[in-house]
Amino acid sequence: MLDNERQQPDEIEESGESHESLESLEAVGEVADGAEAVESGDSAAEEGGDENRETEEQAPRRQRRERGGGRAAREAEAALEPPTEPPPAPRLYEQFKKDIIPAMVREFNYGSPMEVPRLQKIVLNIGVGEALTNARAMEAASQDLTVISGQKPIITRARKSIANFKVREGNPIGTAVTLRGARMYHFLDRLVNTALPRIRDFRGLPRRGLDGRGNYTIGIREQIIFPEIDYNQIDKIRGLQVTIATTAKNDTEAIRLLEYYGMPFIKETVEA
Repeated sequence: MLDNERQQPDEIEESGESHESLESLEAVGEVADGAEAVESGDSAAEEGGDENRETEEQAPRRQRRERGGGRAAREAEAALEPPTEPPPAPRLYEQFKKDIIPAMVREFNYGSPMEVPRLQKIVLNIGVGEALTNARAMEAASQDLTVISGQKPIITRARKSIANFKVREGNPIGTAVTLRGARMYHFLDRLVNTALPRIRDFRGLPRRGLDGRGNYTIGIREQIIFPEIDYNQIDKIRGLQVTIATTAKNDTEAIRLLEYYGMPFIKETVEA
């Protein structure tokens, strides 16, 4: 009995220690759960802060993008709007109606103003014989002619084969463009007042370029006399041929019409 009584306190003490150990473990677990909750809250706060920063950084970009999109839309709308005023009439055409027609009626005694010769068309032509060996030469010549005339040229091809020139039928050998209407008058204005004065040692145009049917042809050795051509953008110096077709019945009327337009012909000298 004494032994049992002595053993009971020990068991009670052991059971008390076990309860204390369980309580301590539960407390440690609660502390660990609280720490994890705090860490998760901190991480969530950090993530929220990062998202806020990203949204703050993206907001100016979005605003700039919206402003840029609005500007592009306004520019597109402005480009699509039709012009409020029609383009101005060519200066030489107005001069023809007001000054040239009355002057030629008086000079040639025409019965009607409709008999006065008029400009019919202007043809620009560049021969590119090197295109048989250099494929890029045709592209460069077409680009030059497009810049000079403001109109896309066509590719001219050989009509028949010539063995001595190593040309076969259908080979591209040149490029040409035909100007009519307002573009014709604009080109003639630039040719007379801007391009021809830039020719080196220019002393006037020869009168032998007429063909007897009212058409006049000019041979230009360098395309760089036109201010539209950038010297740094061309591959080589090329010449071109300019043919001015009129409705004149003879060379006298044609040469007089071109003189009224301002063509600088060489003056005829009277031999004594």
